[in-house]
Amino acid sequence: MATFSEKQLISRILSLPNAPILVNEITGRLVEEQKRREKFYNDITEQEKAEFINGEIIIHSPVKKEHNDVASSLHQLIYLFVKKFKLGYVGFDKVMIALSRNDYEPDICFFSKDKSDKFKKGQSLFPVPDLVVEVLSKGTSKNDRGIKFEDYQAHEISEYWIIDPVKKVVEQYRIDKEGKYELILKSKEGKISSEVINGFKISIAAIFDDDENLTEVERIIAMKKL
Repeated sequence: MATFSEKQLISRILSLPNAPILVNEITGRLVEEQKRREKFYNDITEQEKAEFINGEIIIHSPVKKEHNDVASSLHQLIYLFVKKFKLGYVGFDKVMIALSRNDYEPDICFFSKDKSDKFKKGQSLFPVPDLVVEVLSKGTSKNDRGIKFEDYQAHEISEYWIIDPVKKVVEQYRIDKEGKYELILKSKEGKISSEVINGFKISIAAIFDDDENLTEVERIIAMKKL
């Protein structure tokens, strides 16, 4: 669904006398880009964390300890909760989601049961998830807040969490009625709950602190029902 600004851009192009030439040029470039994307699929290995963004292959450097600690802690809680109550599928680190133009490997992503029930053995490309979590690092922050934010929003991924492992802050965005991300929480304390993972609510401290994380793990294990 095109946004208002995108509709303005389309109208601007169509108002130009050389619009057909421009459209042909764009089409040709996208065809070449798709060929590079197919080669990317063939060449990428399981050992690499890589993404295909606007025609470019992005190979990520190894993460720092604080990044891995935060991503692992939150994944553990989401995975345990989703697995316990059979709510869907949780991807971690190298699960690649294929959007209309780009391919990303979010730190964490969640797919509802309706989507995950269609997954097959050996599958390596996954559809639009319902929740994405990106943990910031020096090398990824620009994309996490830029092209990824825009792309996740454009594909109406219901929830997007951005986590700063240094400042220990969580930002939670949800798609509003106009298809835009609305910031509904930015905090380093209190609770955070997910709208798409039914019943999932944890202490924000559990994302950053091992003792708090263990407390939440034990609480989830002890839960009898949602």
